[in-house]
Parts: sequence; structure tokens; C-alpha cells
Amino acid sequence: MTEPPATMVIALEIDEPELKERLVELLGAIPGVRLVPAGEAADVVLVPTQPSARPDPDTALTAREREVLELMAEGASNKMIARALGISVHTAKFHVGSVIDKLDATGRTDAVAQAARLGVIRL
Repeated sequence: MTEPPATMVIALEIDEPELKERLVELLGAIPGVRLVPAGEAADVVLVPTQPSARPDPDTALTAREREVLELMAEGASNKMIARALGISVHTAKFHVGSVIDKLDATGRTDAVAQAARLGVIRL
């Protein structure tokens, strides 16, 4: 006779309701996993890697910055962004820098990836 698998107890310390609900749904369906409220004894505690109280980038970005971000996602250079928007290359560079800063990205590619993850743009 085989022994039933050991139960793994997991606590979720996730504040974001949608993420928490999805994790409960997925983890709850796994045999041998038991979910407990945050603060209770657990074998594993899941916590977010980044604070959940981040500003909404969609509202943090200006309309012009969202336009610049869309062009960045298409692979446009500063010169191409400037031509497409009818602005100087210097101004395009400034907007690109603002987008990178607001998305807390390390560069153009990371900014586009962050924006896609956050749902600000669709690729």
C-alpha cells in the first residue's frame, strides 16, 4: 500500500487581490498542497518581489510618453521617434529617458518589456 503524498502548507502574503485569487485557484488545485492565511505556520510563504503599491504607469505616463513608448516598442530610434512625432531629436531623447525612469527600467528594451507586463502596451 502506498502512502499518501505529504502535504505542503503554503501561506500567501500577497496584497494584490487579482494575483492572490489566481494563485489560490492554481495552487488549490494541486494535490498535496494546502493553503493557509498569511501569518499561520507554513512550509512555504509566497511574498511579492516588488512592493504592490506601485503607481499605475498608465496614468503616470503622459499622452506623449505613451506615444513614444509605442514607437519604442516598434524599435524606433530617437531620430525616428522625432520624425514621427514632429519634435526634435533632443526632445525625443528626453521623452525616452522619462519613460525609462517612470517604468523603473534599465534601458529601452526593458522599458518596453515592463510596459507590456504591466499592460500599458500590447505587443
